[in-house]
Amino acid sequence: MSAPKNPFREADRAQVSLLAPLEKKCLVWLARHTPASIHSDHLTALGLVALLGAGLSYWYARSDRLGLLLVIAFLALNWLGDSLDGTLARVRNRQRPRYGFYVDHVVDAFGTFFLLGGLALSGYMSAGIAAGLLVAYFMLSIEVYLATYTIGTFHLSFWKFSPTELRILLAIGNIALLYRPVVRLFGGSYRLFDVGGAVGIVGMALMLIVAVIRHTALLYRSERLP
Repeated sequence: MSAPKNPFREADRAQVSLLAPLEKKCLVWLARHTPASIHSDHLTALGLVALLGAGLSYWYARSDRLGLLLVIAFLALNWLGDSLDGTLARVRNRQRPRYGFYVDHVVDAFGTFFLLGGLALSGYMSAGIAAGLLVAYFMLSIEVYLATYTIGTFHLSFWKFSPTELRILLAIGNIALLYRPVVRLFGGSYRLFDVGGAVGIVGMALMLIVAVIRHTALLYRSERLP
Protein backbone atom coordinates (compact mmCIF):
# COMPACT_ATOMS: atom_id res chain seq x y z
CA MET A 1 0.00 0.00 0.00
CA SER A 2 1.43 3.34 -1.02
CA ALA A 3 1.70 6.21 1.46
CA PRO A 4 -1.14 8.78 1.40
CA LYS A 5 -0.24 11.76 -0.79
CA ASN A 6 -2.93 14.25 0.16
CA PRO A 7 -1.74 17.28 2.18
CA PHE A 8 -1.96 16.85 5.93
CA ARG A 9 -2.62 19.74 8.29
CA GLU A 10 -1.78 18.97 11.88
CA ALA A 11 -4.59 19.91 14.28
CA ASP A 12 -4.12 22.45 17.03
CA ARG A 13 -3.67 20.83 20.43
CA ALA A 14 -5.97 22.04 23.23
CA GLN A 15 -4.62 21.04 26.65
CA VAL A 16 -6.17 22.94 29.56
CA SER A 17 -6.07 20.34 32.33
CA LEU A 18 -5.25 21.14 35.95
CA LEU A 19 -1.70 19.79 35.80
CA ALA A 20 -0.91 20.72 32.19
CA PRO A 21 1.58 23.59 32.91
CA LEU A 22 3.60 21.56 35.42
CA GLU A 23 3.39 18.41 33.32
CA LYS A 24 4.65 20.20 30.21
CA LYS A 25 7.74 21.51 32.02
CA CYS A 26 8.44 18.07 33.45
CA LEU A 27 8.07 16.33 30.08
CA VAL A 28 10.33 18.82 28.28
CA TRP A 29 13.00 18.31 30.95
CA LEU A 30 12.70 14.53 30.64
CA ALA A 31 12.85 14.73 26.83
CA ARG A 32 16.04 16.77 26.94
CA HIS A 33 17.66 14.23 29.28
CA THR A 34 16.45 11.10 27.48
CA PRO A 35 19.32 9.00 26.03
CA ALA A 36 19.68 9.29 22.26
CA SER A 37 19.17 5.54 21.90
CA ILE A 38 15.57 5.87 23.11
CA HIS A 39 13.06 6.96 20.48
CA SER A 40 9.39 7.91 20.54
CA ASP A 41 8.31 4.48 19.31
CA HIS A 42 10.03 2.89 22.31
CA LEU A 43 8.03 5.11 24.64
CA THR A 44 4.76 4.42 22.81
CA ALA A 45 5.40 0.68 23.19
CA LEU A 46 6.21 1.21 26.87
CA GLY A 47 2.84 2.93 27.36
CA LEU A 48 0.98 0.02 25.75
CA VAL A 49 2.86 -2.69 27.64
CA ALA A 50 2.34 -0.77 30.88
CA LEU A 51 -1.45 -0.77 30.44
CA LEU A 52 -1.34 -4.48 29.64
CA GLY A 53 0.63 -4.91 32.86
CA ALA A 54 -1.93 -2.81 34.74
CA GLY A 55 -4.77 -4.99 33.43
CA LEU A 56 -2.96 -8.18 34.39
CA SER A 57 -2.21 -6.70 37.81
CA TYR A 58 -5.92 -6.04 38.38
CA TRP A 59 -6.60 -9.64 37.46
CA TYR A 60 -3.86 -10.75 39.87
CA ALA A 61 -5.38 -8.53 42.60
CA ARG A 62 -8.35 -10.90 42.67
CA SER A 63 -6.19 -13.29 44.69
CA ASP A 64 -3.56 -10.93 46.13
CA ARG A 65 -4.14 -7.25 46.95
CA LEU A 66 -0.48 -6.58 46.10
CA GLY A 67 -1.76 -6.41 42.54
CA LEU A 68 -3.41 -3.07 43.34
CA LEU A 69 -0.02 -1.56 44.13
CA LEU A 70 1.47 -3.08 40.99
CA VAL A 71 -1.26 -1.29 39.01
CA ILE A 72 -0.05 2.05 40.39
CA ALA A 73 3.51 1.30 39.26
CA PHE A 74 2.30 0.38 35.78
CA LEU A 75 0.16 3.54 35.59
CA ALA A 76 3.29 5.58 36.30
CA LEU A 77 5.11 3.78 33.49
CA ASN A 78 2.14 4.34 31.20
CA TRP A 79 2.23 8.07 31.95
CA LEU A 80 5.92 8.14 31.09
CA GLY A 81 5.52 6.33 27.79
CA ASP A 82 2.21 7.83 26.68
CA SER A 83 3.03 11.43 27.61
CA LEU A 84 6.71 11.60 26.72
CA ASP A 85 6.65 10.06 23.24
CA GLY A 86 5.17 13.11 21.51
CA THR A 87 7.20 15.58 23.57
CA LEU A 88 10.40 13.73 22.69
CA ALA A 89 9.57 13.94 18.98
CA ARG A 90 8.86 17.67 19.22
CA VAL A 91 12.00 18.45 21.26
CA ARG A 92 14.17 16.53 18.80
CA ASN A 93 12.28 17.88 15.77
CA ARG A 94 11.57 14.31 14.65
CA GLN A 95 7.83 14.64 14.23
CA ARG A 96 5.65 12.41 12.05
CA PRO A 97 2.20 13.97 12.61
CA ARG A 98 0.13 11.51 10.59
CA TYR A 99 1.92 8.40 11.84
CA GLY A 100 2.10 9.67 15.40
CA PHE A 101 -1.58 10.58 15.63
CA TYR A 102 -2.70 7.23 14.23
CA VAL A 103 -0.39 4.98 16.25
CA ASP A 104 -0.83 6.92 19.50
CA HIS A 105 -4.61 6.58 19.45
CA VAL A 106 -4.73 3.00 18.25
CA VAL A 107 -2.43 2.19 21.17
CA ASP A 108 -4.73 4.14 23.52
CA ALA A 109 -7.70 2.06 22.35
CA PHE A 110 -5.95 -1.25 22.95
CA GLY A 111 -4.49 -0.04 26.25
CA THR A 112 -7.89 1.06 27.59
CA PHE A 113 -9.33 -2.31 26.60
CA PHE A 114 -6.55 -4.09 28.52
CA LEU A 115 -7.02 -1.90 31.59
CA LEU A 116 -10.80 -2.19 31.79
CA GLY A 117 -10.68 -5.86 30.89
CA GLY A 118 -8.41 -6.41 33.87
CA LEU A 119 -10.77 -4.42 36.09
CA ALA A 120 -13.70 -6.58 34.94
CA LEU A 121 -11.74 -9.69 35.98
CA SER A 122 -10.49 -8.24 39.26
CA GLY A 123 -13.60 -8.66 41.35
CA TYR A 124 -13.36 -4.99 42.37
CA MET A 125 -15.60 -3.81 39.52
CA SER A 126 -18.54 -5.56 37.91
CA ALA A 127 -18.21 -6.55 34.26
CA GLY A 128 -21.23 -4.41 33.34
CA ILE A 129 -19.72 -1.22 34.77
CA ALA A 130 -16.36 -1.97 33.10
CA ALA A 131 -18.12 -2.50 29.77
CA GLY A 132 -20.08 0.72 30.23
CA LEU A 133 -16.86 2.63 30.88
CA LEU A 134 -15.28 1.12 27.76
CA VAL A 135 -18.26 2.07 25.58
CA ALA A 136 -18.38 5.61 27.02
CA TYR A 137 -14.63 6.02 26.46
CA PHE A 138 -14.83 4.84 22.86
CA MET A 139 -17.81 7.07 22.07
CA LEU A 140 -16.04 10.10 23.55
CA SER A 141 -12.89 9.18 21.61
CA ILE A 142 -14.85 8.95 18.36
CA GLU A 143 -16.26 12.43 18.95
CA VAL A 144 -12.76 13.80 19.65
CA TYR A 145 -11.34 12.30 16.45
CA LEU A 146 -14.26 13.54 14.34
CA ALA A 147 -13.86 17.02 15.81
CA THR A 148 -10.13 16.89 15.15
CA TYR A 149 -10.77 16.15 11.47
CA THR A 150 -13.65 18.57 10.90
CA ILE A 151 -12.69 21.48 13.17
CA GLY A 152 -8.91 21.12 13.31
CA THR A 153 -8.57 21.16 17.09
CA PHE A 154 -7.50 18.10 19.06
CA HIS A 155 -8.82 18.23 22.64
CA LEU A 156 -6.53 16.43 25.08
CA SER A 157 -8.66 17.25 28.12
CA PHE A 158 -12.24 17.86 29.19
CA TRP A 159 -13.39 20.02 32.09
CA LYS A 160 -9.81 20.37 33.39
CA PHE A 161 -9.30 16.60 33.33
CA SER A 162 -6.85 14.78 31.08
CA PRO A 163 -5.49 11.22 31.18
CA THR A 164 -2.88 12.38 33.69
CA GLU A 165 -5.47 13.46 36.25
CA LEU A 166 -7.45 10.27 35.60
CA ARG A 167 -4.36 8.14 36.28
CA ILE A 168 -3.89 9.94 39.60
CA LEU A 169 -7.53 9.42 40.55
CA LEU A 170 -7.27 5.73 39.66
CA ALA A 171 -4.11 5.37 41.76
CA ILE A 172 -5.84 7.02 44.72
CA GLY A 173 -8.78 4.68 44.20
CA ASN A 174 -6.47 1.69 44.30
CA ILE A 175 -5.09 2.79 47.65
CA ALA A 176 -8.65 3.25 48.92
CA LEU A 177 -9.48 -0.31 47.79
CA LEU A 178 -6.85 -1.65 50.18
CA TYR A 179 -8.88 -0.32 53.08
CA ARG A 180 -12.49 -0.05 51.87
CA PRO A 181 -13.43 -2.07 48.78
CA VAL A 182 -17.14 -1.80 49.64
CA VAL A 183 -19.05 1.38 50.54
CA ARG A 184 -22.54 2.00 51.89
CA LEU A 185 -24.65 4.36 49.83
CA PHE A 186 -28.38 5.12 49.96
CA GLY A 187 -28.91 2.28 52.40
CA GLY A 188 -27.13 -0.34 50.29
CA SER A 189 -23.63 -1.80 49.96
CA TYR A 190 -21.76 -1.34 46.68
CA ARG A 191 -18.29 -1.96 45.35
CA LEU A 192 -16.22 1.21 45.60
CA PHE A 193 -15.12 0.94 41.98
CA ASP A 194 -18.67 0.27 40.79
CA VAL A 195 -19.69 3.60 42.33
CA GLY A 196 -16.64 5.34 40.84
CA GLY A 197 -17.22 3.66 37.49
CA ALA A 198 -20.86 4.73 37.40
CA VAL A 199 -19.82 8.32 38.13
CA GLY A 200 -17.24 8.03 35.35
CA ILE A 201 -19.84 6.80 32.86
CA VAL A 202 -22.19 9.67 33.70
CA GLY A 203 -19.33 12.17 33.52
CA MET A 204 -18.14 10.97 30.11
CA ALA A 205 -21.72 10.89 28.84
CA LEU A 206 -22.19 14.53 29.86
CA MET A 207 -18.87 15.49 28.24
CA LEU A 208 -19.95 13.74 25.06
CA ILE A 209 -23.34 15.44 24.93
CA VAL A 210 -21.88 18.89 25.59
CA ALA A 211 -19.15 18.39 22.97
CA VAL A 212 -21.60 17.11 20.35
CA ILE A 213 -23.95 20.07 20.85
CA ARG A 214 -21.11 22.62 20.81
CA HIS A 215 -19.33 21.19 17.78
CA THR A 216 -22.54 20.60 15.81
CA ALA A 217 -23.55 24.23 16.37
CA LEU A 218 -20.06 25.45 15.41
CA LEU A 219 -20.03 23.44 12.17
CA TYR A 220 -23.59 24.48 11.33
CA ARG A 221 -22.70 28.15 11.68
CA SER A 222 -19.49 27.77 9.68
CA GLU A 223 -21.30 26.05 6.79
CA ARG A 224 -24.65 27.85 6.92
CA LEU A 225 -26.55 27.47 3.66
CA PRO A 226 -27.77 30.63 1.88
